[in-house]
Amino acid sequence: RGYPHPVHMGVVREVLKEGTGRSPKHAECCVLHYIGTFASNGREFDNSRRKGKPLTFLVGIGSVIQGWDVGVAQMKLGEIARLTISADFGYGAEGVPGVPPGSELVFEVELLQIGNNKAGGGGSYCMIQ
Repeated sequence: RGYPHPVHMGVVREVLKEGTGRSPKHAECCVLHYIGTFASNGREFDNSRRKGKPLTFLVGIGSVIQGWDVGVAQMKLGEIARLTISADFGYGAEGVPGVPPGSELVFEVELLQIGNNKAGGGGSYCMIQ
């Protein structure tokens, strides 16, 4: 806990709060909250809690940046982790609106649900919107 763990070239995962559940399987639905900041200056560029809804995606199929597919796959249900993602595993040399080209990113991620299993027990159908 608290020690950075390289999980793949381009992604470093630092566990801030241990999870108690399992890790997601390939193409399994995941629900998470996140705060995205720039590694260079700590400035926030995205925040799911401010948007009022968590992100839902299928892990490992390329529907999100590669750093999330790699980093979230290593997390456990209920875990809070800091993922530091190189530009190659983020938005690359092109960037996207709000994220300049070549940006190294840091995301604080809380894995709330894997499939129909929620952190803290219970569950509901995990649906991609």
